[in-house]
Amino acid sequence: MNGQRVALGAAAGWQEGLYRRLHENPELSMAELETGAEIARCLESLGYEVQRIGGGVVGVLRNGDGPTVLFRADIDALPVQEATGLPYASKRPGVMHACGHDIHIVCALGAAEVLAGSRDTWAGTYIALFQPGEETAEGARAMVADGLVDRVPRPDVALAQHVLTAPVAGKVATAPGPVLSAGDSIRITIHGQGSHGSMPHLGVDPVVIAAAVVLRLQTIVSRVLAPDEFGVVTVGSVQAGAKSNIIPAEATLLVNTRAYDEHVRDRILEAVERMVRAECAASGATQEPTFEFYDQFPMTDNDAAVTARVRAALEGGLGADRVEDLPRIPASEDFSVIPDAFDVPYTYWGLGGFTAGQTPLPNHNPGFAPAIQPTISTGTEAAVIAALAWLGK
Repeated sequence: MNGQRVALGAAAGWQEGLYRRLHENPELSMAELETGAEIARCLESLGYEVQRIGGGVVGVLRNGDGPTVLFRADIDALPVQEATGLPYASKRPGVMHACGHDIHIVCALGAAEVLAGSRDTWAGTYIALFQPGEETAEGARAMVADGLVDRVPRPDVALAQHVLTAPVAGKVATAPGPVLSAGDSIRITIHGQGSHGSMPHLGVDPVVIAAAVVLRLQTIVSRVLAPDEFGVVTVGSVQAGAKSNIIPAEATLLVNTRAYDEHVRDRILEAVERMVRAECAASGATQEPTFEFYDQFPMTDNDAAVTARVRAALEGGLGADRVEDLPRIPASEDFSVIPDAFDVPYTYWGLGGFTAGQTPLPNHNPGFAPAIQPTISTGTEAAVIAALAWLGK
């Protein structure tokens, strides 16, 4: 690792500058045009074969015979108004890198540079993949739909990391098995019959039905699932009507569910539909409710053997005291769509983003502001170490 450590030190300066520029100029999901162009320029300057695939950027570096490793970083921002007060805060109203994807980009580009500059220490093929649209669960599928599997070498393993509020900055955390939940969002439309507010008997009130549905859905976790089964059902929005004396014709609910098991996921979704239909029928709705599924994320289920190999490498490279166990996180990711498309194993680890002196704010918070260092240097080093667990001589 000595040659790589020298390169890591050289990368740190430009990485921090690029991070600030990316943070100032965030782009929403599937619209990462400037971000993608910056990434492509950087990879091309390092000698990578670069392709634009499905809104993302892929760089391939061939270095003789050997394994093929894919490292993925997501690149999109969120529709959040930044409130960090940082001198490099977002210049774009209502758009912010509030999930740390700007950190992911510079760590992945740093790793790409380190590997390009130390080819005598490894052999094989390295794929640096920069994925759009993670926040909307569109990007990975878009890249696969645009021929990703046929356009780049098939990897032996896929790797990814994500900046988090824990562990502390300078450390990473990993674990085998499910680490991120499957997630589904559902737009439910309840069809009532409009009427004057003083004449509810002449209509079918979708507001009352919606209220009953909200309460009924709370029983899925407590009464449908077993006590040792994990599940989350959240009603994040209820919208109906515009005036106090008008019973509207429709009500719309936005529901989000999470699960760590596909069987549990199926049972939750079946229960949501069954309960909504039952409440509508009980209230005399004249039309069946409609269900629109969107932002559907797969579960992130780390391969045990790959995770063990990466953990051993990280403990050897960073030190065992800087590698912790990653607890299950009920958030969701679409990273696994990519290795699943290639039918290869993968692992995904957490990158500490906040120093001991900071008050960590969660991802997606308007005040989310990871410490630039040692977060970037640790994330870059972790990416290189993990890749070398397969590629190293």
